[in-house]
Amino acid sequence: MHVQAGKLESSKARKPVSLWRVLCIVLFAITTAGRPIAQQQKPPVFRSGLELVSVDVVVRDRNGAVVRGLTAADFEVREDGIPQKVTTFVFQEIDDKAAPAGSVDLLADIQERVKEAASQGAAQAARPAQIPETPTPLKSEDVAGRRLIVLLFDVSSMQPEDVQRSVDAAQKYVSEQMSSADLIAVATVSSMLNVLTDFTGDKEKVQTALNTPGYTEGTATPPPDATTMATDETTAADDATADETAELDLFNNDMRLRVLKTLAETLAPIEQKKAIVYFSTGMQRNGQDNQVELRSAINAAVRANVSIYAVDTRGLQAIVPGGDATQASGRGQDLFSGRGVSQQFARLSSSQSTLTSLAADTGGRAFSDTNNFGEAFTRLRRDMSAYYLLGYSSSNHSQDGRFRRIQVRVKNDGLRVEARAGYYATRDFAHTARTDRETQLQEQLWAAVSATDLPVIVNASFFRLTADKYYVPIAIAVPGSAVPVPDGKDKAVIDILGEVRDERGFPVGRIRQTMELPAEASATLAGKQVLYQSGVTLPPGRFSVKVVVRENGTGTMGSFEAPVTVPELGKTPLKVSSVVLSTQLQSVKGRSDNPLVRDGVQLLPNLTHVVGRDQNLFFYYEVYDPSMAEGKGPDLRTSLAFYRGKVKVLETPVVTRVKLDATDRKAALFQFEIPANQFERGLYTCQINVIDEVAGNFAFPRVDLFVK
Repeated sequence: MHVQAGKLESSKARKPVSLWRVLCIVLFAITTAGRPIAQQQKPPVFRSGLELVSVDVVVRDRNGAVVRGLTAADFEVREDGIPQKVTTFVFQEIDDKAAPAGSVDLLADIQERVKEAASQGAAQAARPAQIPETPTPLKSEDVAGRRLIVLLFDVSSMQPEDVQRSVDAAQKYVSEQMSSADLIAVATVSSMLNVLTDFTGDKEKVQTALNTPGYTEGTATPPPDATTMATDETTAADDATADETAELDLFNNDMRLRVLKTLAETLAPIEQKKAIVYFSTGMQRNGQDNQVELRSAINAAVRANVSIYAVDTRGLQAIVPGGDATQASGRGQDLFSGRGVSQQFARLSSSQSTLTSLAADTGGRAFSDTNNFGEAFTRLRRDMSAYYLLGYSSSNHSQDGRFRRIQVRVKNDGLRVEARAGYYATRDFAHTARTDRETQLQEQLWAAVSATDLPVIVNASFFRLTADKYYVPIAIAVPGSAVPVPDGKDKAVIDILGEVRDERGFPVGRIRQTMELPAEASATLAGKQVLYQSGVTLPPGRFSVKVVVRENGTGTMGSFEAPVTVPELGKTPLKVSSVVLSTQLQSVKGRSDNPLVRDGVQLLPNLTHVVGRDQNLFFYYEVYDPSMAEGKGPDLRTSLAFYRGKVKVLETPVVTRVKLDATDRKAALFQFEIPANQFERGLYTCQINVIDEVAGNFAFPRVDLFVK
């Protein structure tokens, strides 16, 4: 499906040279030129201001064969149940015996375009590739009837052997199945996007690009315990040139999702069906991931007619009770209760669910638990061999950002239709009046696909107040570089609206704040973060938090959504709160229920977990209801151990508590301060060791951090 606004001219009046210049407006490292030409049918002309919605449809008979020869009169298209008039109709069929195509000339001004995208905070993961020898530009008619395929290798999530398996599968496809109708681009994504080759039909160029990734490329940066010293040094070198916006994406999947979104938006001007083969070992979702980014990436692919074929390069997975040979033997009761095995299944399913969503919601398919990666290419060729492209101008002109369901039906009985379910409409904020700004924030808060133009990160922790009541601090951060410096004496104003919802979707907490930054302060925000902290009181359960932030100078908006779990600590042997990492202290006045405020000093959480060597690290956590020795108090012992990869580099002295610090909450409070200059640059895992000597219980929560 493709949604495009503007004017389409006839192919006779359009010149190939002007066409590829139009495509140079894209902001990323992969794009192409040309657009499909209707076979035996003149493309229609649309007036400026109309929005064209295109849907690619595959029609099959009872035996699964593609049905050809249908006309526009054979189709019925409805949007939200309302019939739509089909204004464009094209049947696309790939001719694998077509004349071979050349390469696409796209890199003339790639560095300037990448810098422009980075300055807007929209493509921090972009890195220009080495400019190859000048290829032959494609003409517009060369793209029609071609398969446009992007081979994207997520080397940051894969071990070296996973990278090699995926490269071998791609090499096999190129050598055995790639036809003259295929145009293939190759790219890798780690901390940046690296385009190895633009779209080309030259097998040798594709194979040369595929020879670049391999055993030297796999880093598997997240989770950190799979890294090595060399990987840490490489990551540190890359991070030295990144700004604080990139720091927000170090420990989550948002950067990868933005890469997929930008690739889809880059391919959007090409109206025909496109495909991205995404090689990855899954995306392990965690509390630092922005679920809005996932929906935004999917919506961009749907609107651009891009199908994602996700391949889990781990291959066939086997769950071994107690863990496999890559980790130490399990301890405690998990080996006998089955809880450990259940958690292993849950982690595997969680890492694969995002790949499944990306594929299913974009019309592609996910391939997991299989060692035959060639199935992805077979399915891709089957889906892109022959299809109908229907276009209509939606009768719903409201730009409300809501999901619009599309239903395509063939009037002939016995035929099966394969088409996407719908798309999200655009949302217009350019002409919003002052009186409507609050409504604007509220609409974004409830929208399934909200704005992500302003980088935002949100973090929530939990601290027990009573047996059934927890205080949940919610911290919100925006990179200072994303806040423009106002002219003259004007203030930089940031609006924040957030809501915490329970499992039923009912609001249980609300955040609303307007932050005013003086003009002289906003001029020095580069390299810093704008931090706001609030909190809600919740019972144990599963919740979600969504925050919308708007910078009122330009109206740029961003949003963040993530699950929040408040555990029932009464069921755990050793009850430990969240572990908060901080690098800043702030003086506060008055009494506060926030456990992060003690003796008039508040810990400000470091949301990115990226720290400088000139800072001090503060770790804070609480232990509740420790066991009491007869006639004595508790005996709690705790320490911090820092690992670089699998090597322990530092361990603090053991701290012992023999009495409670907060008797009203039955809590022992622990705070460590460690200078960051004790660490070399790189990625670390801090393991918090907590032992209840009286009961013999223990807990080992972990925190990842990056020292720059």
